Amino acid sequence: MEIDLKIKNHLEKVNLDIRKTKNGRFMDQKVTPNNLSFIAECVVNLDIDDNEFTVKTIWDYDYFLKNTVAIYNKPSPKNESAKHEYDKFIQQPLKMLSAAEVLSCEKRGTTNYYKLLNKEILFYISIKERNAFIFMYHYLVKVLKDSEIFSYFETFRLKQDKDSFKTLKERFIRFIIGNTPINTSVEVRRIFPKILNVFSAYNSVKGTTGGRISKNIFYFSDLTYNSINFRDKKKDKTLTRTEALTLDSQKINKKAYGRYLVDKAKKLISTKYIFSEVKDKYADGPAIHVHHIFPQSSFPKLAYYLENLIKLTATQHLYHAHNKGNTHEINKDYQCVCLIAKSESIETSVSQGDFFYSKNDFIYVLNVGLDSDINSSLDFDDIRLEINKIYNEA
Repeated sequence: MEIDLKIKNHLEKVNLDIRKTKNGRFMDQKVTPNNLSFIAECVVNLDIDDNEFTVKTIWDYDYFLKNTVAIYNKPSPKNESAKHEYDKFIQQPLKMLSAAEVLSCEKRGTTNYYKLLNKEILFYISIKERNAFIFMYHYLVKVLKDSEIFSYFETFRLKQDKDSFKTLKERFIRFIIGNTPINTSVEVRRIFPKILNVFSAYNSVKGTTGGRISKNIFYFSDLTYNSINFRDKKKDKTLTRTEALTLDSQKINKKAYGRYLVDKAKKLISTKYIFSEVKDKYADGPAIHVHHIFPQSSFPKLAYYLENLIKLTATQHLYHAHNKGNTHEINKDYQCVCLIAKSESIETSVSQGDFFYSKNDFIYVLNVGLDSDINSSLDFDDIRLEINKIYNEA
């Protein structure tokens, strides 16, 4: 079953009509694809199964501490003055996941206690931020349709002008204030862009920036958390607002984020496979190496694609994938072997519907790495023929 259909089937069972749920926080400021994926990953890595967890469970998690400080340029969770900021950073994605019934949420006293309801979808979200984006889109569309306000967004998508944007924004503000405990337009205006821009990026149309219709089409990359907030232009993102001085704003640490994505992808591949994915005479023994088929140094934008990583034995990696153990050189013949083997791993995954890989992402990796134009409509047998043809002609 396609993941889009699986998500839709899950959401179909959930009543997300705001007029009934009265939930004005079905989406919030800190809920972005990369943040949602990261928080989902933390929950998955906690490996808690049926056990309850809270915001503090994640807050105290070493993996969370390490990455939020390094990637998001945030103050240490050990800093008491940062407590409110971390509460929102963790809580808002969890609240959205509970609204979608991927998690359950029970409030006891002042604390929310969460449990897993749909581990498969949570794992899908955790794999990469684009997966989180796909889930967010389907979830938001379901909320808007259940609430019978989706037509306003569709009108804006078709007209793409200032008047349709103004009408959409005004109607949305009135709807939320009229049906939820949120009673100020200021709060709704903070949430509105997070909804519209996911909708816009998915449909490749204009969104909103600075409270106005954007000048250009909104793209997936524009949804990243920690882009400069106009209210924080003079604030160092490593500080809380109350600690802020008139320093330049910081965006995500791109190098740290890149390392995080690569390490995350390698860990996923390492966990998924016990044995080598390449079944040749060098496959005996433990497969302990994760190899970039197209090297990270030459193809940095492919470095964190699961479809570009393959599990190998030490012998396969050091003496065959690379020339004579030189990790700076790639053996082209064995690179072809790795791509064929990877295609088989991906085909198995796709046919089993485990959503670990994407066929389209594999095609992208091939076309970038081989400077080719392989059509995504090809089946896996034909993809393998194309790979062999390219290497035989080289």
